[in-house]
Amino acid sequence: MTRDFNDPRLTAPLLKAIADLVVRTGPVSLMEVCGTHTMAIGRFGLRRLLPKALRLLSGPGCPVCVTPAEYIDNAARLALERNVVIATFGDMVRVPGLGTSLEEARSRGADIRVVTTPAEALSIGIETVFLAVGFETTAAPIVATLDAAIRQRNGHLSFYTSLKTVPETLGLLAADPACRIDGFLLPGHVSAIIGANAYRGVKRPSAIAGFEALDILIAIRALLEMILEKRNCVVNCYTRVVKPEGNPKALSLFDQYFRISDQPWRGIGLLPGCSLSLKPEYAAFDAEARYALPPLSGGMPEGCSCGNVLRGAITPAECRLFAVACTPDTPVGPCMVSSEGACAAWYHYERAFA
Repeated sequence: MTRDFNDPRLTAPLLKAIADLVVRTGPVSLMEVCGTHTMAIGRFGLRRLLPKALRLLSGPGCPVCVTPAEYIDNAARLALERNVVIATFGDMVRVPGLGTSLEEARSRGADIRVVTTPAEALSIGIETVFLAVGFETTAAPIVATLDAAIRQRNGHLSFYTSLKTVPETLGLLAADPACRIDGFLLPGHVSAIIGANAYRGVKRPSAIAGFEALDILIAIRALLEMILEKRNCVVNCYTRVVKPEGNPKALSLFDQYFRISDQPWRGIGLLPGCSLSLKPEYAAFDAEARYALPPLSGGMPEGCSCGNVLRGAITPAECRLFAVACTPDTPVGPCMVSSEGACAAWYHYERAFA
């Protein structure tokens, strides 16, 4: 029999158990690191079902949101000035840079092609740059495509990397006094790649969760139990997908082609040791080296508070631009554009209750 992970007969007892635990813990702030979790929490209405003393904060796990604005500008200039094809995931097209967007560049004649997998860029056949953004989840198919390009001696394709790592980032967030995070709801997608063991260095109660209502509530209950018992450990609540060792093939390719680097995150700034870059020996496939692209800073449009949202310092509703100057039709920052953006999630699911 297939289990309905959103069946109220299963979720109601969990909501009761969570409410009882919060009475004992007192006010608690948990961060859902993953943008897909943020969307799921909004879609299922979980914030309104959970105790008010339990605060769910959105984290920096939206790949598009943490990609520096200058990265967009650099990609647009490549397409407009060098006649390079830009291959990208669809979420990137409407994201504003500091000076333009890929959508605007396309309206001016740039060849911007939306792909659903990095492998599609292998067959374009002319000079192409793939916008390699995301966390370990997207890094896996990206590095597999890089491996294929090298084996095929594909001289047309290069990769403009802005890849981030989750475990190292959590340590910095936990140490940020502005965030006040008591526990982390860890991303199921990323964890399927890197494995549960990758979070051993995180010094906060942490629970890996799937994306159904039942998954999320089980993980929240586990976090509250750890907080109550003062245990800083990692509990895997998504064992049907996530294994302790992760995906050995993907991790082997990471070790072969990537190095840990220091890169800026949009709105947050430079986070040391929290990014992946191509190793120097693969510079022929590195768009940053091939085209001598200018460095990134992680700046934000004036008045945009996406950086504070991504750090969990504020909720989207606390940004003065939210749902006024910044909407899905007229986005100021990336968090309102992406399908995993916290501001987009709040706009669609939480706005009426904020």
